[in-house]
Amino acid sequence: MTRALRRTAVAMFLLFGALFLNLNYVQVVQSDDLSEDPRNSRTLLREYEVARGLMLAGDDETVLAESEETDGQLRFQRRYPEAGDYAHLTGYVAVNYGLTELEQSFNDELAGRAQEAFGRNVADILAGRERTGDDLALTIDPTVQQAALDALDGRPGAAVAIDPRSGAILALASTPTFDPNRLADHDREAAAQAWEELNEDPDRPLINRAAREWWPPGSTFKLVTAAAGLEQGISPSATYDDPVRLELPQTTATIGNFGGGPCVDGDQITVTTAMEVSCNTTFAEMAMEVGDDALIEQAERFGFNAEPLEQLANPLASRFPTELNEPQTAQTGIGEFDVRATPLQMAQVAAAIGNGGVLMEPRVVEAVRDERGATLAQHPAQPFVPPGQDSSQAISSSTASALRAMMIDVVDEGTGTNAQIDGVDVAGKTGTAQARDDESAPTPWFAGFAPAVNPEVAVAVVFEDGGGAGAGATGGSVGAPAARTIMQAALAD
Repeated sequence: MTRALRRTAVAMFLLFGALFLNLNYVQVVQSDDLSEDPRNSRTLLREYEVARGLMLAGDDETVLAESEETDGQLRFQRRYPEAGDYAHLTGYVAVNYGLTELEQSFNDELAGRAQEAFGRNVADILAGRERTGDDLALTIDPTVQQAALDALDGRPGAAVAIDPRSGAILALASTPTFDPNRLADHDREAAAQAWEELNEDPDRPLINRAAREWWPPGSTFKLVTAAAGLEQGISPSATYDDPVRLELPQTTATIGNFGGGPCVDGDQITVTTAMEVSCNTTFAEMAMEVGDDALIEQAERFGFNAEPLEQLANPLASRFPTELNEPQTAQTGIGEFDVRATPLQMAQVAAAIGNGGVLMEPRVVEAVRDERGATLAQHPAQPFVPPGQDSSQAISSSTASALRAMMIDVVDEGTGTNAQIDGVDVAGKTGTAQARDDESAPTPWFAGFAPAVNPEVAVAVVFEDGGGAGAGATGGSVGAPAARTIMQAALAD
């Protein structure tokens, strides 16, 4: 009998011990996860008790996101007055699906619980006042954003416009877009229906193509290859052979030019002319001449392989391979093989060239302000030093000047004439990346800036599957006109 009681006592002791450990694990180790779990109804109710701050653009005159008090169980609902025009920038706050984009990356500020607001929040508690969210003042220019949307015209693609001098993002557009109000609906069934429709859409409207999708940059990457060559002492007047096809070492593969012939007369071609007519064989040969190490270093100095925009939730780093053989180096020199770039990245490349070779930190939030207009946090212009680099100077000022001159020629009399603006010198580069499969049209690009001297705007535009122009689509015929529309709006504003 004593032995049985002893066993029972030990068993009960072990059970109580296990219960004690489990309670402590749940309350201490798992507390944060449980508190932040969107299925936690108490957390959900608490989050929706606060009126989130505004998102404001155009000198605070355009409201992109606001909170509206409701009569439902959840007190405040998020509203997006401009519907889909800024959906890939603002993101959404959804009961079913959480937060995305700026709603996610600036959640603490919008919910009024950032460190900068600590003193005010303590005072509010003592005074019995409700906590309110703080506002985001954005760098976005609504006129330029609308021009970007007009230029894209609903076709799958994206456009980014940046002020090269400050890194301020003037437009960040991705199409097709979607109405975030449908996902922010407190009617869970209606929101779920919208979510299902958007995810089943083959054009993938939920994807932020401007900052979270990449493509081979095609000939726009020749700006990077040329930069690497110029930095190594290759002159813009240096000449190369002009073959119909360039034979690659260590392989039977070759690289040909657009149209299937030589780029000029089949004899010799200068670097400047090669940029003007976008000669594949020249830049593939130049890439092998400067070597894989120099090309990798130059790409990374422009920001490849680095997170490009910390202010936006989960931006995609553009990719440049870090191990290359000689044929692969030639292919990367014309923006093919495993090179992948976002429009944001190529806009940064153009902006750096226009800014004398200096990369600026891209930013979309200028300041955080409380409801009385007092500034809690400022996000000023500052140089961007990519991880692993020692300077924001991606290229020397002399290299930037030489590239600018070549890019002016591209627009004046080369492949980018459709980007011309009356009375303004425009610097640019077209790109037409090869289709990913035999059934797809090419990927047309344009990257450039205006005015060519002391630029006010740098732009990158890309279209999926030819931008509606089919197999004959090129960066000059599809990308350049779209970029011109955006640059005109920025210069006129």
